[in-house]
Amino acid sequence: MIDAAYKALKNYFGYDQFRTGQDQIISRLLDGLDTVGIMPTGGGKSLCYQIPALLFPGITLVISPLISLMKDQVDALGNAGIQATYINSSLSFSEGRERLTGAARGEYKLVYIAPERLEVPDFVHTLERMNVSLVAIDEAHCISQWGHDFRPSYRSIPAMIDRFVRKPAVVALTATATPNVTEDIRHLLGISPEGVVVTGFARDNLNFQVIRGQNADVFLLDYLKENRDQPGIIYAATRKEVDRLYERLSRNGLAVGRYHAGLSGQERASSQERFLYDDLTVLVATNAFGMGINKSNVRFVIHYNMPRNIEAYYQEAGRAGRDGEKSDCILLFSPQDIRLQKFFIDQSEMDESLIKAEYQKLDQMIGYCHTETCLQTYILRYFGEQEFENCGHCGNCLDTREKSDVTVDAQKVMSCVKRLRERYGKTMVAKVLSGAEDQKVLQFQLNRLPTYGIMKDRTQKNISEFIDFLTAEQFLVQQGGAYPTLALSERAVPVLKGEAKVYKKGRVRAERIVVDDALFEVLKTVRKALAQKEFVPPYIIFSDQSMREMSARLPATDHDFLMIKGVGQQKLEKYGQAFMEAIAAYEAEHSEPKEPV
Repeated sequence: MIDAAYKALKNYFGYDQFRTGQDQIISRLLDGLDTVGIMPTGGGKSLCYQIPALLFPGITLVISPLISLMKDQVDALGNAGIQATYINSSLSFSEGRERLTGAARGEYKLVYIAPERLEVPDFVHTLERMNVSLVAIDEAHCISQWGHDFRPSYRSIPAMIDRFVRKPAVVALTATATPNVTEDIRHLLGISPEGVVVTGFARDNLNFQVIRGQNADVFLLDYLKENRDQPGIIYAATRKEVDRLYERLSRNGLAVGRYHAGLSGQERASSQERFLYDDLTVLVATNAFGMGINKSNVRFVIHYNMPRNIEAYYQEAGRAGRDGEKSDCILLFSPQDIRLQKFFIDQSEMDESLIKAEYQKLDQMIGYCHTETCLQTYILRYFGEQEFENCGHCGNCLDTREKSDVTVDAQKVMSCVKRLRERYGKTMVAKVLSGAEDQKVLQFQLNRLPTYGIMKDRTQKNISEFIDFLTAEQFLVQQGGAYPTLALSERAVPVLKGEAKVYKKGRVRAERIVVDDALFEVLKTVRKALAQKEFVPPYIIFSDQSMREMSARLPATDHDFLMIKGVGQQKLEKYGQAFMEAIAAYEAEHSEPKEPV
């Protein structure tokens, strides 16, 4: 049956070869063997059940956590000529019942449902009567309480599978599972150890970077202006921060939207749809946005705040470059992020063992923000891949910035913190060092300290940013709650004694991700027009990767067009003429005029 799988891959999806791990997972499923697949975001997990779904006689039931993913996947499958539907809370009762009846009659090859549906007895009874050949569990880490996004409704899946008279094959897929979580998934679903297929977590097209001790707002605005025409996501830890960034970026003329749970459902849906349809370039969001978002041409993901753990970070960052094109994953680290994430953990209702595990994960996330080794290697080791060479393209691997000796300034700041008995925060320290004649400075007689005014040649803002640098580099630590005070860390002691030096690298400068050629921009316009006509997101028509290949290879015949990655027979018939005409017109307009004979 594997030959039939390759034929389906080409005819429906326009690819000649499976990606690493896809053929192995598909072969197992075609043999009726239950499988756990651990593949990176953008690694092609969906094809692992969509191809078998086309070859199996019955229905493939896909359990997916988010409504947005279901609609996205069903739209893409319909565009490729495959019958699929979804049943979730976005439908009326009669619509849901009608689709369920259609599924029972075998009108669809794939049916997407939310895990919460499995807690409704009548729904499960209806499923039992269907001819289900395959159960696909997407975002399978949600079944494990040790996963970063545990959902209790996922625990209903094993019982549902057991109720089928003729047991279907089962595949559980995720991009972010540590060895412990993988083992938990396997155990809960009763899948044998040899049924686990791990393709590796590396995403070679992603350029990871951590920026610390630098003004985050300035860098963010510079980066977005440099990449104004590239779609991207900015994650912030709180609704308040999302709103602030949204207002700031809007004032600077950027096509930006926002998404968080405090907004109305209508505004969230509008922001998401406008982003998917390329009407918005940037979306600022909390982690409420993104799981299951299938937009393939996200060129950057910027974390304005540090996430709680590496699983969450890698899943969110992995939403960049799903089409395999070069993309940026940037984390703007601030020491305040640590306090915020500790607050979130302490406010949770987890039991003590889970809280302890969350703190351990947070420590590893903090380690990522401070490591000077290869960032991708750090992430891969976290997920259990020990043998891996440096990537050669992350921010640390490419860092050639010169270091300057800032030991004397560091000693001045540390000395001031010590003179203030570690009882004041950053603002007051900066005021004392700059010699500010502030009411509180005078009231508390801090102007009598030996460190008063010893950095008066610098502005308070400049001193505050330098304090941020020292805190980010772990020479200073923040203590306390809502109004944190500054204290010296163990790293500061040898600096104050003159036994160690402090070096500061130059600023990281924002750079452009990709430079698109003029023909690619023309093809984007064609794609957008077709997408608007069919009411689907542009990337469903063709990915950026497919259009860059068209721009390079200039297909002029049906045969040439079929050779482009992502072009199957269905898409050739639907869109081939429009794109080839646009390419021919562009060539005619830009060809060199022939000299007279």
